[in-house]
Amino acid sequence: MEARGIIGWNLRRLRVEQGLSQERLALASGIDRAYVGRVERGSENVTIATLEAFATVLGVPIANLLTEPDQGAAAPKPLRAGRKPKP
Repeated sequence: MEARGIIGWNLRRLRVEQGLSQERLALASGIDRAYVGRVERGSENVTIATLEAFATVLGVPIANLLTEPDQGAAAPKPLRAGRKPKP
């Protein structure tokens, strides 16, 4: 897997694990939502500053975005569509 794909894979996995939509991640990191989607698809070359912004919002070290997934690992699932139920 190439570097852009690895970053996109990890960004989506971490974002979904934390229950964040692309829009919420984008707003919190000061990055355009469409750009977040392109990064997750592996079609953007991201800068270190962008990786740092994502990692800060997600509360993980930047290295977590660069870790290659295990061979044969299932693709990260998308968030369930719609709004979260109120507690």
